Amino acid sequence: KIAGIGTLTFYDTETKTFAALGHGIYEPETGTLLETKDGKLLNTKVEQIQQGRVGSPGALNGVIFNFETPVGEIIKNTDAGVYGTVVNESQFSAHQPLPVGTAKEVKEGSAVILTTIDGTQVETFAIEIAKVSHSPLSKSRNIKLKVTDQRLLENCGGIVQGMSGSPIIQDGKLVGAVTHVLVNDPTRGYGIFIENMLDAAG
Repeated sequence: KIAGIGTLTFYDTETKTFAALGHGIYEPETGTLLETKDGKLLNTKVEQIQQGRVGSPGALNGVIFNFETPVGEIIKNTDAGVYGTVVNESQFSAHQPLPVGTAKEVKEGSAVILTTIDGTQVETFAIEIAKVSHSPLSKSRNIKLKVTDQRLLENCGGIVQGMSGSPIIQDGKLVGAVTHVLVNDPTRGYGIFIENMLDAAG
């Protein structure tokens, strides 16, 4: 059994499907993708931030709560993220749906990510998309990004563990999700095309 903090990327109201992380969960010693038997998507409250520094990735630290009322049931763990079915739709009643941007629409330039660094509040932070790769070898590293938001830099040092799955929005469209941080520069990282996550979700 494993548990950890990651970020929900999207929920499809028609299929009741959710996606998170944008990358798989792997066995730490062998590096093999863990086979999923069952799991739950739960609420988390961020209580502390371990800042990212050169050579040392930071992390969001917090508590998982409401074990008795999970948000969703995890069905599969893939190279492109964790997927499942939402069982508590009321969690999303206050949110407005976003259109999807295709991989071809993603371009270099300004964008934002949605993530949580304090409590349970989802906030918007500015980033710059520095490079876009359409190589099939870059399944979860399609978007190279740099954090430009001063508040996110001051609080976290950039991208930290726990932000994986944070939605990337450009021109009002959901285009991807944060997946990795560069260990030697926490202000920079990678993201996956949302197209790849939708394909993995079926």
